[in-house]
Amino acid sequence: MPTLVLIRHGQSAWNLENRFTGWWDVDLTEQGAAEARAAGALLAAKGLDVDLTFTSFQTRAIKTLNLALEAMGRLWLPTEKHWRLNERHYGGLTGLDKAETAARHGEAQVKIWRRSFDVPPPPANAGGAYDLTDDRRYAGVPVPATESLKDTIARVLPYWEERIAPALTGGARVLISAHGNSLRALVKHLSHIADADITGLEIPTGQPIVYELDRALNAIDRYYLNER
Repeated sequence: MPTLVLIRHGQSAWNLENRFTGWWDVDLTEQGAAEARAAGALLAAKGLDVDLTFTSFQTRAIKTLNLALEAMGRLWLPTEKHWRLNERHYGGLTGLDKAETAARHGEAQVKIWRRSFDVPPPPANAGGAYDLTDDRRYAGVPVPATESLKDTIARVLPYWEERIAPALTGGARVLISAHGNSLRALVKHLSHIADADITGLEIPTGQPIVYELDRALNAIDRYYLNER
């Protein structure tokens, strides 16, 4: 039966500083690196092996994957990186302190921007401090100005259908290291979670989620590995 493992990257510098991060590239903290190593060690201890890995274009997810694979003795595994697995783009909120933003705009408005299904934050300013349109990683990529969770799902699922699902149906055991919202998109799809319910789902950093799937990639079971 196909097996899929999802890992949200370890704690990042802006997680620690309570700032909106999105597509901006920040590194792991020491704690985040330790979380990544612990995830790999747990996978090895539980006897879960993988054949193919996927991650985003963002350093925190890439490093989490590499540290986990190193702990598993699997750094040699093939890895495919793609922007479609990037975190949700927080638009004009990028870089802002979350508490200060709530004080300025009101907690109710910030909750809508953060937790609604289809309401995006204000768009980023072209040419602003966090403009990524000239970043070499994104040459030819339609970098969004902002995204809702609905928008994130709309860009993640085509990549799932094109690259990840065929690998699973072909017999590969797959590990994906990505982000809270890009993984939320996959969990919503695989577990058939309603639009109104998915916004309340929290995915903790560095905790492997295991999916056991049938041949049609329907979820038979989903669990956090540290709970088994």
